[in-house]
Amino acid sequence: MSSEYRTGREGKEFAYRGHSLDELQEMDEEEVVALLPARQRRTMTRGLGTEQRKLLEKARNRDEEETTNEPIRTHLRDMPILPEFVGLTFAVYNGHSFERVKVEPEMIGHYLGEFHLTRSTVQHGQAGIGATRSSKFVPLK
Repeated sequence: MSSEYRTGREGKEFAYRGHSLDELQEMDEEEVVALLPARQRRTMTRGLGTEQRKLLEKARNRDEEETTNEPIRTHLRDMPILPEFVGLTFAVYNGHSFERVKVEPEMIGHYLGEFHLTRSTVQHGQAGIGATRSSKFVPLK
């Protein structure tokens, strides 16, 4: 599976803190948690909530099935991405709609919500006649 995931760095194989993707997936949860950044490590050591544990079980069961192409729908933007999520597709809620996020190896150690923003850029139109009090005095010539 690791040969499938290559980075753009001169064809080098993916490595997360010195471990290949296969090694990460074979590690038990405690060893993986020790490699995560501080904030995600704290989230995992304090214990996952019931919703987060349900999502983790769904991901583990989906990995065994591997026949469905439907994404796993979730509102949990604060779920740390673990090596067992690589290759799965999640539909993450951004406050308005569910957006697809396909988990790549480079995403390990981040949160699901980091890959789909909740705020969109504002593109204001041009103010028309009647939009403001001052536009009342615009000459019509």
